[in-house]
Amino acid sequence: MPWDLAAAIHFQVNQRAAGNGSLMRASTSAVRFAAAGQEATMDVGRRIAALTHGDRAAWEGTAIFHELIRVTFEDTDPLTALPDILALIHPDHRGRYAVVLAPDWHPDQATEFNGAIWPCLGSAVWALRTTTSFEDAIRAAIDLGGDTDTVAAVTGGLAGAYYGLDAIPSRWTKPLHVPIPGFDGRVLHLADLLHLAERLIEGPSMRLASQPA
Repeated sequence: MPWDLAAAIHFQVNQRAAGNGSLMRASTSAVRFAAAGQEATMDVGRRIAALTHGDRAAWEGTAIFHELIRVTFEDTDPLTALPDILALIHPDHRGRYAVVLAPDWHPDQATEFNGAIWPCLGSAVWALRTTTSFEDAIRAAIDLGGDTDTVAAVTGGLAGAYYGLDAIPSRWTKPLHVPIPGFDGRVLHLADLLHLAERLIEGPSMRLASQPA
């Protein structure tokens, strides 16, 4: 079946499709489509999430993340922009996101494991809000425990956009190496990853065929 149909059917059968996986992979698409504007980047976030997550909660969370990255690139404080972003979220899901993205929310108040999209995004925003550096934000996310790799990845996307590349400790970037399966041992290092990032920000060049209902 097409991916979006498979995701929808999985949700219908299992009623469990609001995991944080659509957020974990969203940094690249958020960067790619930031220049397309508010409506377009949020729409793309929803569509890409719908490929694998049939629950609209995942679509809306990914749309929020996309827009947080976009406004940060425009030198707008993403935390200040949150109320306006929440106003653009589907009414059925706005309230739940408003809770986890509120200034006084703490991950200890989460009602689900942070493998779910709500507390994952809330924890990433909390880590950005309560720290003053890229490194401290990542450490705060990891120290929460639970689904640490995804929560830290989402936090890294937000904090990376907020603080910029120079804020990432060189002791973290120098050892980077990403083996590419099927490419005869090819490994991407920092310079290669920076090149890919530069290509991402060149702007949108693709259209997604369908829009989730």
